[in-house]
Amino acid sequence: MDRIKLRRAVARTPLAPIAAFPKRLRTIARHDAKVLRHSARWLLTSREHHNYTYDLTSLSRNHLAWFVSVVCDIPVKQVRAYLGEIESDDGLRQHLLAAIAASDRRGLADKEIRYARRIGWYAIVRATRPAHVVETGVDKGLGSVVLASALLRNAQEGHPGRVTSLDINPEAGYLARVAPWSEVVDLVIGDSIASIGALDRPVDLFLHDSDHSRAHEKREFDAVEPKLAPGAILLTDNVTSTNVLAEHAERTGRRFLAYRESPANHWYPGDGIGVAW
Repeated sequence: MDRIKLRRAVARTPLAPIAAFPKRLRTIARHDAKVLRHSARWLLTSREHHNYTYDLTSLSRNHLAWFVSVVCDIPVKQVRAYLGEIESDDGLRQHLLAAIAASDRRGLADKEIRYARRIGWYAIVRATRPAHVVETGVDKGLGSVVLASALLRNAQEGHPGRVTSLDINPEAGYLARVAPWSEVVDLVIGDSIASIGALDRPVDLFLHDSDHSRAHEKREFDAVEPKLAPGAILLTDNVTSTNVLAEHAERTGRRFLAYRESPANHWYPGDGIGVAW
């Protein structure tokens, strides 16, 4: 009996799991060894303790381009051009490096600038040209600066806009406090639900990236719903953890899509972008 016939014969017996165990062990050992390598390198070279930054794999970046293309109904070639804009913006990159180096929190920030899924936020803003973006959850302000960069580009093309960035931490947003990015950012410190309720102009794009509990995420989407402009887009940074935005989309008659990023050379499995439109 040749090896193939023997394997097939064993597969039909109770010995199959035992026979397959060495191969299964090798497979998981290779996977775990890769994760351990990335984890060890991160522990030794990174300063970050939350809100990890990383680049996307080339495949994940390509999937992101198609995701934005479908949501915004524009050619994927145009989306790739938008992604290239933010990635090649040397002025923004130098500002971020300088702001991090001068910050009191520089000991907890890496010296490399990596945007991950935020390049997707940038492309969506470039494609939809919103007059008013609202984001909840600012932290250092990396996302705020990315959104502001897209708005500044839109303004150069005759479509000005502003981003209202909401956070409960008075120290949040230090990356977004320098011109020209600060010129289109309104940083509001306070409870996000109360701040949403106090908004005095319609919201064209809303991004949830604050308290990632299911209950708080739902409260934010419920609070912003009456503030939305016609055709507004809703984004969540919590899509890999909850189904809140999908449920909100179904309840309000919107479409919904989710994208999950794949970090390059990092132990963290990544987050994603959920969108309802």
